[in-house]
Amino acid sequence: MRTPLSLPPRPANPLPHRPLFGIGLLLGGVLMLLLGGCATQPTGDQVPLSQIDINDACSIFRGRSNWYQAMDKAFRKWGTPVHVQLAIIHQESKFRSDARPISKGLFGILPGRRLSSALGYAQALDGTWAHYQQQTGNNRADREDFRDAVDFIGWYNTISHKKLGISKWDARNLYLAYHEGHGGYAAKSYRKKSWLVRVAGKVEKNAAKYANQLAGCSDILNAEDKQETNWSLWPF
Repeated sequence: MRTPLSLPPRPANPLPHRPLFGIGLLLGGVLMLLLGGCATQPTGDQVPLSQIDINDACSIFRGRSNWYQAMDKAFRKWGTPVHVQLAIIHQESKFRSDARPISKGLFGILPGRRLSSALGYAQALDGTWAHYQQQTGNNRADREDFRDAVDFIGWYNTISHKKLGISKWDARNLYLAYHEGHGGYAAKSYRKKSWLVRVAGKVEKNAAKYANQLAGCSDILNAEDKQETNWSLWPF
């Protein structure tokens, strides 16, 4: 008969088993990260607009990668290239979601009156925006939402192309039709507005500048596209 071994007495308050305890913490942390990733997907929208150089396409998309994704989607849907979208928004709102055309107030101190119903990134008028919502079925579209704004620009430029024969890559004439309306452009109303012709030329130059810049940061844009694809494959 084998004599049983003598075991030391167990302490009154044993410590938790360290290996299992550590593994539990590790698994718990991983689970929290996964759940957190499910609940809040990265948007690329963390950089304040004040820290972005709006004259540099690469700076814009480094700070707001979700803007690139929205513009690329609008390009694939409607055909207006990203650099032309950028130039139009730069001219219309300087990339401010709450932009409104306001006149200077009395003595430059008191608030001025609102010059038109234009609002948001694309400076769309109330009536034109309502028509866009009706025609596209996007009834919840918001002029202060970037995705909706670039979708609106693509939609409007598509009409300019169909009605007026303007190329979707022609930033100058697309902007003239955007500003004057399709009827105004057809009537060549811009010919009596030398200031507007100059502005349209500025939009054209900005579009060309943005196009050159985008060619220099294609690696960043490709990485952002890949990141969006990876998140879209998330199973939850």
